[in-house]
Amino acid sequence: IFIARGEGAELIDVDGNRFVDYVCSWGPLIHGHAHPHVVTAVANALANGTSFGAPTAGEVELAGEVARRMPAVEMLRMTSSGTEAAMTAVRLARAATGREHVLKFAGAYHGHSDALLAQAGSGLATQGGHRGRSRWSASPGVPAAAAAATIVVPWNDPEALAAATERYELAAILAEPLPANMGLVPPAAGFLELLRERARATGALLILDEVISGFRVARGGAQELLGLDADLVVLGKIVGGGLPAAALGGRAELMRMLAPAGEVYQAGTLSGNPLAVAAGLATLELLDEAAYARLAATTTRLAEGLREAAARYAGAAGEGREDGRGGCPIQVVSATGLVTVFFSERPVRSFADAQACDSAAHAAWCRELLARGVYPPPSQFEAWFPSLAHTDEHIERTLEAAAAAFEALPAPSSPRGPSA
Repeated sequence: IFIARGEGAELIDVDGNRFVDYVCSWGPLIHGHAHPHVVTAVANALANGTSFGAPTAGEVELAGEVARRMPAVEMLRMTSSGTEAAMTAVRLARAATGREHVLKFAGAYHGHSDALLAQAGSGLATQGGHRGRSRWSASPGVPAAAAAATIVVPWNDPEALAAATERYELAAILAEPLPANMGLVPPAAGFLELLRERARATGALLILDEVISGFRVARGGAQELLGLDADLVVLGKIVGGGLPAAALGGRAELMRMLAPAGEVYQAGTLSGNPLAVAAGLATLELLDEAAYARLAATTTRLAEGLREAAARYAGAAGEGREDGRGGCPIQVVSATGLVTVFFSERPVRSFADAQACDSAAHAAWCRELLARGVYPPPSQFEAWFPSLAHTDEHIERTLEAAAAAFEALPAPSSPRGPSA
């Protein structure tokens, strides 16, 4: 499907078909497509030039806005992508600690730098690049040596986390505080607190990747929502308002280690370009507490409606339907601005659980949604992105399509989902 344009919560393809969009450019468009405030800000910036290779006042304004929202961010460095920001965070952590090993979690996606593709989620999981390959080489073209210092442990596994932090001298623990690249898999009670405690106890830096959750789930991101602080924070998507932009932030003494103030090198010709900065500032200007309350209400209505549709399909006790077609048990997980529909008998708590879901049934359901004018993320390992542009009418259309899509599914050949 090739897209011609976007209007609010809808996409229009080159053939004129309209879709209710829940991809929203994979997260940046929290206000929907072509919001007038963002478009005007970009047009005004464009009139002054596209890029200068020198600082602008807008960069300082954006850094100040991020710092006001996230207490962990005292200084900010702009990049052009989340991959660059995460890569820089790891380099900075290694320089600050004098150590090499970095711990990440299976199913987490921190961009496509070589060292961080080990057991990654998102598109790599959808492609199946992790299957039949070692944890050192999750993608062809990644040499084993590039990821040899990357330690991968299961998400929500405190014993594995504790063992890894005891065994290795870690430069950093890198985590999505609200993972959404294996589908949305929230942290178990106490797990984030354990991350912080193990980082402090072992001298590792805690790096929170808020590329997805930053400014989406709350005004101050998942850190505010979950009550967690960090040494370094990776940001992207919403911080660029739909244009290519990302950032790394953190404590001033760490950030001053980056060139030109320090010796840790990072640079990018288009980093902090004035168009992306203008779009990011305009996007954040509209994200006040009232906006998050509206987004939370929209997300809740969508998630609850999907649960009801799934329950009607699967049967109240998951025992199949009166017509004899067995229903596939469904789990619907949500947080403000994020939703995942897992085709699984049991709750999904880790990447292994997500891999055990019935991805074929999920794909078939997505195709049925698409045929009914709803554009969902077409992977079991991605999240839906409801936006402030989604109206009650959009949600109603979506739920009607979802119910019909469930009805159109063939009977599953066998139950799927995480083992007990």
